[in-house]
Amino acid sequence: MKVMGIIFANDGALDALTNNRTTASVPFGGRYRQVDFALSNLTAAGVRHIGIISRHHYQSLINHIGAGEEWGLELEEGGLEFLTPYAMSATDSYRGKLESLYSAMNFLTYGDEDEYVIMTGSTILCNIDMKDVLASHIASGKDITVVTKTGIANGEKKLDLALKLDKKGDVADIAVDYAASADYLASMDIFVLSKKWLANQVREHIARNLFHMDRDLVLGLWQKGEVSINVYQFPGVVLYNESVSEYFNNTLALIDSKTRRDVFGYNHPVFTRVRDRVPTYYGETSEVEDIVLADGCMIEGNVKNSVLFRNVTVCAGAQVEDCVVMNDAVIGEGAKLKYVILDKDVTVHPGAELYGAPNHPVIIKRGESV
Repeated sequence: MKVMGIIFANDGALDALTNNRTTASVPFGGRYRQVDFALSNLTAAGVRHIGIISRHHYQSLINHIGAGEEWGLELEEGGLEFLTPYAMSATDSYRGKLESLYSAMNFLTYGDEDEYVIMTGSTILCNIDMKDVLASHIASGKDITVVTKTGIANGEKKLDLALKLDKKGDVADIAVDYAASADYLASMDIFVLSKKWLANQVREHIARNLFHMDRDLVLGLWQKGEVSINVYQFPGVVLYNESVSEYFNNTLALIDSKTRRDVFGYNHPVFTRVRDRVPTYYGETSEVEDIVLADGCMIEGNVKNSVLFRNVTVCAGAQVEDCVVMNDAVIGEGAKLKYVILDKDVTVHPGAELYGAPNHPVIIKRGESV
């Protein structure tokens, strides 16, 4: 059975973190990019024909993935395709995933080998068995399978797509862009569909000026009784990085060993581009507690409850607590940081003090000096 994958690279915005990169390119977890989870989930299930749709700022994404050799895609027939950039609307504004799929119609309809399509975003991170999801879809005999998670809907968080089930497990209600109550399931932005059915629906919706995947295709057809929906409930850890505060708190959540094991090995390993560095160096004056850090760092100051990426330097006397520090950042002597995100190549001058809040971390943009 042939399955193709489609990954949406610009499916969210994380303020300054996505000013010059796609959501898929955002670094996560010390060594990874967010796209690594979608790629690993698909390739672990044997999906070898994958298209990545991006609207803009995709150069870092291409540099990171390359030919896809870390995921075994360069050896397979079909392999990996970057569908960038796709044609924009007449107003140069993004109108929805159906429009992006329509612009990628040549990829979507190429060949007759692929029977199914697994579509996934790059904002919601998990370690999921796509084979099990596909088997559930096929066994259900329904048009669409939506992968969902309990415990996310709380009446406060606005969800792109929320579904409520009846006692039989069938869909009883659907809401879009709505802060659904706790009895709703939150979509994980993973869908399984027949390739032929999806291509036909994209054409039909675009012809009627309808562009929104969740609102126009899922909700719209369900309200008309023209689509059947299978709901797959994922039991593992799911990280919704749909805002800066969520990204920040989910990154720090990796300090917990159970969360870390679930996210990086619940079903299979998560692969990323290999960048070997020397081991991290801990100086005589260094103190570390509850941290996740990558290789190549030089730690001479104090670091607590933080995640450090590769080649980070923390000078003597510096205090770093509850922070996310990306590649090649340098934190000078005596600097004090709490609730801060440092993007790549940031320099914090000696004695500088930066303080944010758990739900409003301070972001220092890539390459800046403070």
